[in-house]
Amino acid sequence: MFKSPNQTKTMSRPSTLLVLAMVLGSGIAQAEKGSGYYGYGQVATPEQIAGWDIDVRPDGLGLPEGSGTAEEGEWIYEEKCAACHGSFGEGVDGYPSLAGGEGTLSGDGRPHKTIGSYWNYTSTVFDYINRAMPYTAPRSLEPDEVYSLTAYLLFMNYIIDDETFELNQDTLSTVRLPNEPNFIPDERPDTDNTRCMSECRDAAAIEIKSQASPSLAEELAAAQGGDSETAAESSPAVATVGKSVYDQSCMLCHGSGLAGAPKVGDIDQWQARTAAGMTTLYKHAIEGYQGDAGVMPAKGGFMNLSDDDVKAAVDYMVQESQ
Repeated sequence: MFKSPNQTKTMSRPSTLLVLAMVLGSGIAQAEKGSGYYGYGQVATPEQIAGWDIDVRPDGLGLPEGSGTAEEGEWIYEEKCAACHGSFGEGVDGYPSLAGGEGTLSGDGRPHKTIGSYWNYTSTVFDYINRAMPYTAPRSLEPDEVYSLTAYLLFMNYIIDDETFELNQDTLSTVRLPNEPNFIPDERPDTDNTRCMSECRDAAAIEIKSQASPSLAEELAAAQGGDSETAAESSPAVATVGKSVYDQSCMLCHGSGLAGAPKVGDIDQWQARTAAGMTTLYKHAIEGYQGDAGVMPAKGGFMNLSDDDVKAAVDYMVQESQ
């Protein structure tokens, strides 16, 4: 089979069979793993796939078992949604309104896009609530609660007129939103770029315009010429980190009082919150909290922040509000 100038004997039959078996075995193993297997990772289990497979189609495919009515949804809405979206779906402090706006899409004024005036499918309402609401605790609602909230929002927009109408796997797809006919399919074909691995640009000629920032502690340590642990221990360093976090992640709400957030500098608002103790204040800022006056998303929605970064920002805001 293989021959060198100084060797005229061919590979023996047993050796040939061994090589053939190894090649075939490798091919069979690769076929079992499937095309695109790169030698790392593991096959997702049905349970893992089910955790991600939560989308709902307009025809109702993907809806979970459960049911709910607008009558039941009203109480859930008042408890978990009204603080941001208003008792009548009008929207509060910049949060989106969910009702109204009929006829504004074709008028001369600013379109008012709500479930009743703009959204296309009832399944979109269910899917969004199920996937992302409430803002401070997404994926925390049970299917019956999602069905009830969806029914209440449909009732609020006069799309269903019976508050006892049961929304479930079978009935949800039968409820059509007014603006559905105005959504048209995009008939343009899908296109893919052809991968090119030749005549590539010279790496030295590529200019980096921006890059991910280092953590705030590392950034501060670099500026002070020390290490991050030493920087974090000093009071001025913590204050600097706190202001940096505040400027980047907190100022939008706490600088203006958006969504009921206590404004930095408002002594009365902050005294009411620090009265519960700094441990409680830290906990609410890190884990999220819904109070009588507003909603605090976990870490303000910036889950990339460390707990120490959030605490530093709280310390800064409290210090500036004394």
